Amino acid sequence: MKMTRRTGLALVLAMATGLFGGMTAKAAEPLKVGFVYVGPIGDHGYSYQHDQGRLAVEKHFGDKVKTTYVENVAEGADAERVIRQLAAAGNDIIFTTSFGFMNPTAKVAKQFPKVKFEHATGYLRGPNLATYMARFYEGRYVAGIAAGRLTKSNKLGYIASFPIPEVVRGVNAFTLAARSVNPKAEVRVVWVNSWYDPGKEREAAEALMAQGVDVLAQHTDSAAPVQAAEEKGVWAIGQASDMSRFGPKSHLTAIVDDWSGYYIDRVQAVMDGTWKSTDTWHGFDADMVRLAPFNPATPADVKAEALSVEQQIKDHKLHPFTGPIKDQSGKEVVAAGKTVSDADLLKMNWFVEGVIGSMPK
Repeated sequence: MKMTRRTGLALVLAMATGLFGGMTAKAAEPLKVGFVYVGPIGDHGYSYQHDQGRLAVEKHFGDKVKTTYVENVAEGADAERVIRQLAAAGNDIIFTTSFGFMNPTAKVAKQFPKVKFEHATGYLRGPNLATYMARFYEGRYVAGIAAGRLTKSNKLGYIASFPIPEVVRGVNAFTLAARSVNPKAEVRVVWVNSWYDPGKEREAAEALMAQGVDVLAQHTDSAAPVQAAEEKGVWAIGQASDMSRFGPKSHLTAIVDDWSGYYIDRVQAVMDGTWKSTDTWHGFDADMVRLAPFNPATPADVKAEALSVEQQIKDHKLHPFTGPIKDQSGKEVVAAGKTVSDADLLKMNWFVEGVIGSMPK
């Protein structure tokens, strides 16, 4: 075919249009974001709140992102398989949200150096692996202030999941706060060895209430303890989200985790090309932790005192782990005026005075 100057120009324009059109299409591809949850998104607790963060990412970025989540992932081999599948599927950044996902995440991160990974509550990091956590213990300290004031039996209950530093910190913060306003208060701990098991959580709640506990706290994810407390007329403190709808009369408050801002910021960093491996540990001051509204039946002076303590923590005028602090045996382990360092908080494996119970071997 004979090519005239006009047909040649048309061909060049057509090729250019196809080339740049393809580049535009490629540039418009959404960023792929993966999430791995240890529990169901309907647990109304920890995994539920992480998924609320995922939904906030979708709302904020719209069609610029495509999110995927996998729920009910067992810690261990199953987690490694799921994380690897998400990386192989082309996800640009993957958030793994449970302590037991740490080693599987670190292993897969080394195999996929171009993928960004973020692990919640762990400590292993790498060039493409960041860590993040919330200072849940700040919320548990404030809840402990209210619990110490409200208990009539001086017996507080704590339903614990696993004996990892995060949970131990929570028990200790709750106990220190309660005893700061009520030296007679004691905290009885029951381990359920699960993050989410409504049956075991209810059994633990009922066992504690049978011992005379009149305020229940939990570091497990179902609403079963709140529901059990509602039936017995006992105060309960929710976990991770506002659980008041499950116990309108019993729900005192809840330690609420809010991951939305963090997830949006980290996804934006990937889009901007500014993502770096970081270690983030925020609390009240960054709104990563907050309290659910106090029950309307909470005495005004108790609520005011608790909110005052919350503000002091937020303003860095009060640290929950400031001495003097005694361990479970009565030995002073933190001198007056000294504050436990973050490094020591992250490996905390001992109970404070006033905790009734021991850690499983």
